[in-house]
Amino acid sequence: MLTAGLGLIGALTFGSADFLGGLAAKRMSSMLVTAVAAASGLAALLLALPFVGGSWSPEAVFWGALSGVSGAIAISLLYACLAIGPMSILSPLTAVVSAVVPMVAGLAGGDRLAPIGYWALGLALVAVVLVGFVPEKGAVRPSTIGVLMALGSGAMIGAFMVMIDLTPDDSGLVPLVLNRAVNGTIMFVLVGVLALVGRRRMPAAAAARVSRQAAAPDSPSRLARRPTLLVGLRLAAACGVVDVIANFLLLLGIRAGDLSVMSVLTAMYPAGTILLAAVVLGERIAPVQWLGLALALGAAGMLASA
Repeated sequence: MLTAGLGLIGALTFGSADFLGGLAAKRMSSMLVTAVAAASGLAALLLALPFVGGSWSPEAVFWGALSGVSGAIAISLLYACLAIGPMSILSPLTAVVSAVVPMVAGLAGGDRLAPIGYWALGLALVAVVLVGFVPEKGAVRPSTIGVLMALGSGAMIGAFMVMIDLTPDDSGLVPLVLNRAVNGTIMFVLVGVLALVGRRRMPAAAAARVSRQAAAPDSPSRLARRPTLLVGLRLAAACGVVDVIANFLLLLGIRAGDLSVMSVLTAMYPAGTILLAAVVLGERIAPVQWLGLALALGAAGMLASA
C-alpha cells in the first residue's frame, strides 16, 4: 500500500515538475531550463540535508554521481528525440522503456509479488503507453534515429532508478545531492559549449547587431525580453525544487518496497503533466489518456493489494 501510494504521488509530482519545465522552456532554452532546475534542486537538497541526513559512503557517492551522468544523457536524448518526433510514438516509448529496465532489474534481483501483482504490472505498462500518448494530426512513422534516441533515453532513466536502488539504505539524501551536482555541472557545461559554438557560427553582421543591443541596456527589445527571461528562470527554479521532491518520494518508495513496482508507477509521470495542463492551460485530455488514467488507478489498487 505504501509503495503504491508513494509511486502514484511521485509520478504526479514528476509530471508537475515537467509541466513547470515545459512552461519555462517556452521562455528560454530547454537546456538552460534543465541546468537551472538542477541548480535549484541541489540548493533545496543541501538545505534539507542537515535535517534528513545521510551517510557519505563510497557507494552512495559513486552511485549518486553516476546516476547524475545517466540523467544528463537521458534528458539530452529525450529533448533530441522529441524534437525529431512524432511525439505520439516516441514519448510513450521512452516512458515504457524507463519502466521496463528497472522492472526487469528488480524482478531479477529478487522482487516477488503475488500473482495479482504481475497482472497489475502488465496493466500499468499499458496505462503508461496510453497516458503518455500525445495525439498528433498527421503523425508520421518515426525515423530510426528517433526510435534509437527514445530507447536510449528510456534506458538511461531506468538506469537512474536502478542506481538509486543500489545506494545504501543509510545514505539518505546523499545520492540525490551527488546526482544534482553532477547533472547540473554537465548541463551548464553543455549550455556554455552550445552558446560558444552558436556565437562562433553567427555571421559578423548578426554578431555586431547583438553587440549593439548588449551595449544598449535600455533598448526596447532588451526591456521586452527581461520579464520573459525572469519568469522562465523562476519557473525553472520551481521545476527543480518540485523535481527533487519527486526524487525523494521515489527514494522513499524504493526503500520501502520493490524497485519493479516503483519504476512502473513512476513511469506514469505524464499524468501529472496532462492534468495540470488541463486545469491551468485548459488543454483537452484525449479519451485515450482518460482511459490510461483509469487503468493507472486500477493497476495501483491491484499493486497495493499484491
